[in-house]
Parts: sequence; C-alpha cells; structure tokens
Amino acid sequence: MVNNLIEIAQEAGEIIKEGFGKKFSIEFKTNESNLVTEIDKKSEQTIINYVRKKFPTHSILAEESGESQSSSDYCWVIDPLDGTTNFAHGFPIFSVSIGVLHKGEIIAGVIYDVMQNIIYAAEKNSGATENGNKIIVSKNDSLPRSLLVTGFPYDIADNPEKALDIFVAMTKNSRGIRRLGSAAIDFCYVAKGVFDGFWEVHLHPWDICAGKLIVEESGGIVTDFDGKLTDIFSPKILCSNKLIHSQMIDVIKSIS
Repeated sequence: MVNNLIEIAQEAGEIIKEGFGKKFSIEFKTNESNLVTEIDKKSEQTIINYVRKKFPTHSILAEESGESQSSSDYCWVIDPLDGTTNFAHGFPIFSVSIGVLHKGEIIAGVIYDVMQNIIYAAEKNSGATENGNKIIVSKNDSLPRSLLVTGFPYDIADNPEKALDIFVAMTKNSRGIRRLGSAAIDFCYVAKGVFDGFWEVHLHPWDICAGKLIVEESGGIVTDFDGKLTDIFSPKILCSNKLIHSQMIDVIKSIS
C-alpha cells in the first residue's frame, strides 16, 4: 500500500511544482487566511482519480471535495497541498499528505515534501523512513533544551483553545519555537528528531492522518492535550519524542 501512496504523492507533487511561482486562481474558504488554489484542486483530483482507478471500492476523505463513502473497510485521507498559504506566497515549504485507514486504524502514510523532494513514509508496525532511510525521534528529555514547532488555526484571532497563551508559555519554557506552515511537515520533523515536540489546535483529519503514523512509527507519541491517545479527529494534537511529553502537558495545563 505504501508504494501506491508514494507513487501518487509524487505525481501530485509534480503538478504542484509546475504551478509554483506562476499565476493561478485563488479562492477563500472561511476567511481571507483560509485559501484554496486551483493547484490544490488539480492535485486532489489527480489523487482521487488514481484511487478510483486502482481501488474503486475504497472510501475517500479529502480536504477540498469532502467525503466519499463506500462499504469498504479502507479509507484514503488526502491533503493535496498542505501549506497552501506558503505555496500562494512563494514560500517553498508545503507537502502532499496521504494516509490510509483500515477499519478506522491508520495502516499507511506518506508525506511528500515537494520542494525538497523528500518522501516520508510509514506502514503500521514497520517503522518510518525518509527517502527509504529509517528515522527515529530525538532522545532529548528536557523541555528547556527542546526545539518545538507549532501552527495556528485560521481563527487564531479568537484565540481558540487558548492557543496564543499556550504559544507564549511554550516559548518561555523551551529553547525555541518554529512555525513552518505545514502541519504534515511538522510531524515529519518530529519523527526525524529535528523538533522534539509539536502541538496545534483545530487541525483536520487530512492534516493529521499520515503524520500521526509516521511519528508513532519513528518512536514518538501523539495524544490530545490531556495525554490521552487519540484519533485523527481530535481538535487538540500534542506530539513529541515521548521523553518531553509530560513536560509539555504540564505547560499546557498551567495556563488552561
């Protein structure tokens, strides 16, 4: 299954590369911060066409076109361009993220860092890889020595789930915070030990699915803000190398 994901993620990535830096139409979804471009739509349609051809009975949950259900135990969860704002502004950090569920459990995930031409991949119980090489999370056990990453939801002006307060608290209690603009890539950078932890609120299943498996298969953990194991529909995601997880939870609870 993972080879199928890699094949179509790279095909979708070529569409994104061809559109990068060129003129394309932009539409707004919930507000002016929530963009969708014609490239998002072309990428998604390419992936859906692939699934329909090779796995015609499988269900699909995709960011732009929504959910297409069937009686199959399999469901493809698709983010055709994670980091659309970056893409639209010419900032070269964005990805294609595809995960596959079997009876609700993530069994395969691929994230394609398009401009760096890096494929992150994982299959359940088989570890995680970066361009075929095994990756593992960091061994840092100290939050003050940690480099963290986060993102903000489109309604950040409303400070949902005290997201801004958590950001300030984490900044005070860590070595530093970065914001890349692609949750999928954030997960991958935790998986390979660049970042020690990641948190975000109001993510969607397609933001989470592949990345969650990649982190878990690299030795990390993904929970809600209370430390409870969760699925791809959680409104609060906390991800780390396991060693600093309880320390991150303590910081979150200190301001909630």
